[in-house]
Amino acid sequence: MVKSPSLTPFLRSTVERTDFGFLGNKYEGKVRDVYQPTPGQSILIATDRQSAFDIPWCTIPLKGQVLNQLSAWWFTRIADVMPTHVLAVPDPNVMVVKKLTMVPVEIVVRAYLTGSTGTSAWVNYEKGVRNFCGNVLPEGMRKNQKFADLIITPTTKGEHDELIERAGIIERGLSTAKQWEEISDRALALFRRGQQIALERGLILVDTKYEMGYDEDGTLTIADEVHTPDSSRYWVASSYEQRFAEKKEPESLDKEFFRLWLREQGFDPSLRSGQALSSGSGQVYGKPKPEITDDVRVMLAARYIDLYERMTGETFTPPTDTDVPARIERNLRAYIAEPVAA
Repeated sequence: MVKSPSLTPFLRSTVERTDFGFLGNKYEGKVRDVYQPTPGQSILIATDRQSAFDIPWCTIPLKGQVLNQLSAWWFTRIADVMPTHVLAVPDPNVMVVKKLTMVPVEIVVRAYLTGSTGTSAWVNYEKGVRNFCGNVLPEGMRKNQKFADLIITPTTKGEHDELIERAGIIERGLSTAKQWEEISDRALALFRRGQQIALERGLILVDTKYEMGYDEDGTLTIADEVHTPDSSRYWVASSYEQRFAEKKEPESLDKEFFRLWLREQGFDPSLRSGQALSSGSGQVYGKPKPEITDDVRVMLAARYIDLYERMTGETFTPPTDTDVPARIERNLRAYIAEPVAA
């Protein structure tokens, strides 16, 4: 296990954003910077940006490396379930992928009644919602309780995700009925594979979101990331039953810890006014912005690394060079200099 003090030197060299003009135009997502050097390929650079409740907060040391390496690890373990978009991993923070025609829906699979965001199962259940994206939920459930079976709760893609059900997806032309049948089938198969592997490592895969697209041959392909702590929720299996019986929150190894921490600091996402948090602002939704100290950033980094090691069974190796952005650029320039397959 990587000790927190060894992460401190990386606080000053986190990857907040990149500006590699030699890769072409850039699209900036919540976590990844995306470049397209050739028509058939994209280069995804996992930064250290940390968001929660659709708000950017800070950077977490080595988070991008953890996400990219863990996602690459998972892609090799689900390749028999469905094709993946991965072509190469030329740097610990970088993945070269096929360019896909993306399904404009995030496919969210849930096994437990939990969550703290506006699109989560628990927040909606607590408000009295019992038909959740076409899934009829029974009365009398408690937070963090397991569902009788897996459910799919899709969301639209946009500045703020919106819940949608199968009928709405088809009515709005986001997918055909036949396409959605295959998408749903593969999503459930991916999740069950994830549950199996996680449980072998003493973890519960609670919920996750998948992004899929079609390659040039029309083959449905898994994209973005798979089963990372940013896209998924994980609990420690050995303590779940007892903590649930005692009405305590499960031991969490994902960014839900950060969401709960923000709430403890007085942050209330229900006050959202629709206005984005401006860079450097001292307030959010009209209240003082919680201070994300270096201690909190290092604690989050340690949690990301802990999950990586528990999941893979491998020791996470921090870079020997603390100048992470410079290393990424060197490796990408070397990669681009090589002939790239179309």
